[in-house]
Amino acid sequence: MKHYVASNTRYNSMTYRRCGQSGLLLPELSLGLWHNFGNVDNYKTSKQILHTAFDKGITHFDLANNYGPPPGSAEENFGKILKESFLPYRDELIISTKAGWDMWPGPYGDFGSRKYLIASLDQSLMRMGLDYVDIFYHHRPDNDTPIEESMGALNQIVNQGKALYVGISSYSAEETLKASKILKKLGTPCLIHQPRYNMIDKWVENGLLDVLDSEGIGCIPFSPLEQGILTSKYLKGIPKNSRAAKSTGFLQESQVNQEVIKKVIKLNEVAKKRGQSLAQMAIAWLLKDDKVTSVLIGVSSEKQLLDNLGALNNLEFSVSELVTIETLLK
Repeated sequence: MKHYVASNTRYNSMTYRRCGQSGLLLPELSLGLWHNFGNVDNYKTSKQILHTAFDKGITHFDLANNYGPPPGSAEENFGKILKESFLPYRDELIISTKAGWDMWPGPYGDFGSRKYLIASLDQSLMRMGLDYVDIFYHHRPDNDTPIEESMGALNQIVNQGKALYVGISSYSAEETLKASKILKKLGTPCLIHQPRYNMIDKWVENGLLDVLDSEGIGCIPFSPLEQGILTSKYLKGIPKNSRAAKSTGFLQESQVNQEVIKKVIKLNEVAKKRGQSLAQMAIAWLLKDDKVTSVLIGVSSEKQLLDNLGALNNLEFSVSELVTIETLLK
């Protein structure tokens, strides 16, 4: 196979936004490896997606310890691709990973203890063949572990040189404020928050975005397309080979009901008038807010990646468009 050489024009069209009040810039689109990069997936396709993403200016690749399947395999495969293609460009990349969900048996492979977070990152670094990651997240809040312990572990990880920055994911507004105050006192500010956020799931608008803004924390939404609902896939019902048709997984058939499909059909009409696909409009809708640093996309093909990148061609919304969209989403 021909040795990968990055495009000379990779920084010509991507816009980079400042992450909170930090010195770090992130691309408006970042690539998540939650799906489609495990051992069950086609390695050649995964590699091509990463090559094209970097060639188009996507410098941020987001992982977690349990991404796969099986858990850990996305990091292993990313580590192989890093070694084969991206080592000369390591200092141009932002690589992030997380811990907080179930990863190994016993009482020390889940949630938010210092033991788990530090051990998990050590494992992640081994799988990817890295000395450090750029961002390490606590993947979810843990009500049974003192937040001081979890944040103390993040601070220790930075002091050990295993991560340059730290973040949190799926914390509520109140939990985020508390975590931020603790981290500031420790001298390791919270760089970024990764919440689930899209046109259908707007929980972050009830306080979290305001906390992130006041605390100087970046925001990188995941599931911008609501697991495919905010695409053309379900306009005519549930296809047999879709995520919603499967009995397992994060998107269940009950979530794609007639009421949701009616909304999606009308949203698709708005997107058409804007000269965008529904997926492109859904991504643009998130990026219209300057509180959003980057949007985390997940794709299964180079074609999907290029379609998502097309969202960046039109991020402006008229007042009437926004009113129409908000009315449809009620």
